[in-house]
Parts: sequence; C-alpha cells; structure tokens
Amino acid sequence: MAYYLGIDTSNYTTSAAIYDSASGEVRQVKRLLPVKSGARGLRQSDAVFHHTAQLPGVLDELFSDFGGTISAIGVSDAPRRVEGSYMPCFLVGVSAAVSAGRVNGLPIHKFSHQQGHIMAALHSCGRKDLYNKRFLAFHVSGGTTELLLCEPGIDARAVAATTDLNAGQAVDRVGVSLGYPFPAGKYLDELASASGKRVSVKVKLKDGCCSFSGLENKCAGMLSEGSSPEAISAFCLGYIASALDAMADFAAERYGRLPLVFSGGVMSSRYIRTALENGEGRLFAAPEFSADNAAGTAVLAAVRTEGDGIENS
Repeated sequence: MAYYLGIDTSNYTTSAAIYDSASGEVRQVKRLLPVKSGARGLRQSDAVFHHTAQLPGVLDELFSDFGGTISAIGVSDAPRRVEGSYMPCFLVGVSAAVSAGRVNGLPIHKFSHQQGHIMAALHSCGRKDLYNKRFLAFHVSGGTTELLLCEPGIDARAVAATTDLNAGQAVDRVGVSLGYPFPAGKYLDELASASGKRVSVKVKLKDGCCSFSGLENKCAGMLSEGSSPEAISAFCLGYIASALDAMADFAAERYGRLPLVFSGGVMSSRYIRTALENGEGRLFAAPEFSADNAAGTAVLAAVRTEGDGIENS
C-alpha cells in the first residue's frame, strides 16, 4: 500500500490531497482564498499571503487521522507547462512540498496546475489509462480556457483557446454584477438550473478560437433591460456551453474522434455539463475533481513513482 501527497496553491484555492494507489481512493481538503465583497479577483501578493496562512491548517486537517506513510509528494509549480508560465502563488505550495520532502527524504515531483486538473479528471471518470495515450482535453477556468491536444504523459499543447476573457472570468463578472460573491460560478449554476431553460447559441469561431467579451456585454445589457437573474445566468452558461461544443466539433474535424476530457473549475457547472454530455467520446469529472484540487498532483506523483503502466480503470 502506497500513499502520495499532492499540494496545489492555485490563484483561489488552497488544496492538499492524499492518494492511495492500491485502492484508488483520494482524500482531499480545500479552502477558498478570501475575496472582499464586490471584488472580482485577488492580487498575487494577497494570494501568496492567504495560502501561507491557510496551508498549515489544510494539511493539519488532511493528516488528522492518517495512519499511513507517504511515499512521494506531487506539487503544482506553474499554471501551465509552457515557457513563461508563472504565478507567485504556486511558490507557497512548492516551498511546503520541498521542505517536507527534504526533511522526510521523499521524492518531490513538480507538475503544472493544468496537468493536475487533467489528471484529476482522468482519475474521476475512470480513464487514467489515457495518461499513456493521445487525447483531447478542455481546461476551462477563470485563468484558462484552452482546448489541448495531449500526448502520452499529458504533454499538452493548446490547439484552440479564447481570444479575450476566459470562461470563468465571464462567469464571475456576470455573477458579481448580479450581486453574488466571488467566485460566483455556483450561484449562476443554481440560477440557470432554476430557470428551466436550455440556451443554445450559434457561436462563431476563428481558427477554432472563441471570444467571451461579447458575452459579458450581452449579459450587462440583459441586466439593464430588467431580465431576471435566472435568465441572465442561463444565457451566460448556455453561451459558454455552445462555444465549447463548437470548439469540440472543430477539434474532431481536425484530429478525429479522440476521447475528449473536460476539466477545470467551470466544468463544475451541472448546467454546462448537461448541455455537453451527449457528445460522442466526451468524459467529465465529478464537480469536486473539476474545481481546483490537489488530487491530480497526488495521482501524478504515484504515476511518476510507480511507472506509467496504468491499466483501464
């Protein structure tokens, strides 16, 4: 029996997880970073401070009744595995992982936040075998909206993306304009579901890429015209689902019908998932493995330590 610790200090969530490679079970503890009322985000200096304050408590809770031995540590050290991808908030997790690893003589494996998201989705939907294969993956969040071609080892390359706002940014801006706290995704999801409407929009792409700035403007117009929060939320999430659907069709035409994995915090939306899940070969994580989490880094640490021979789950 082997256990692996994962740590992820993303822009809005402090997260740690323990993965049992024998049973496949994951235990994780997450805490959102505090954002002032009416604000639409955090400065990196504030994110670093809050992670530094929260991570010890997250780890205390995670290990409160843990009786095993950790074999290795996985940690997110950058948003994406591309040149120049960097955010100071990840230094908090790296510092903790390196300190714990050195003191206890444990291997330390570094991954991108994006790789962690994708691996968490693969684990959740029972397709860890795709780690060794070619597949497509969406990473849809407040910081990224990308369609990725993944080679074995989750060597991910963006083949389409947003040209302006990320989907999560659009959701949060619309939610805050409706008076909800940041991050606002869960509130819009509840409102959209309560509307009883399924919104589908014809979204124009350019070389497979979408735009969400027009979505924000449209929702602002609906608000000024007196549309209900339910109608605005349904339009916002329905538009995003339509854009992702169009991008998925673009990728299928270019790369064939590869498995398509949906990951990232925006994919916690049940409204968006319902609109997309009928497509062929589409795979979805459970909400707790879609939002920012350290589960993916813990599973990746196990793969890196035990080898790449992952069988179908």
